[in-house]
Amino acid sequence: MNGRYLLDTNIVIALFGGEQSVVDKLATAPEVFIPSIVLGELYYGVQRSTRVAQNHTRVDAFAAESVVLSCNANTALWYGLVKNDLRLKGRPIPENDVWIAALARQHDLTVVSRDGHFAEVPDLEIVAW
Repeated sequence: MNGRYLLDTNIVIALFGGEQSVVDKLATAPEVFIPSIVLGELYYGVQRSTRVAQNHTRVDAFAAESVVLSCNANTALWYGLVKNDLRLKGRPIPENDVWIAALARQHDLTVVSRDGHFAEVPDLEIVAW
């Protein structure tokens, strides 16, 4: 692990839930980034919740205090490479996670996730908290 982490949605939700192990690991992590894709998934969750205003405020605050990585043309190149590698292996993963993996590969980051399917992505560092 390189100490530079890209958080998946399930880790942010664990953080929001106050899971102490996640809170502790984040407190000692040298660099932490949030994919814009994860923010999209969080805002989607907000719209499905029963406390839309409260949860929207929470995600807004989280986004404001985080370093958010957005996709660009270089990310799109990485997306194409990752998606093709998965196609050749016959092991597709959810589309949003392909974008997250592309961002991680582009910026040489370790993906923090509880989703095992990230292991299908070649040359991707993964850790589960």
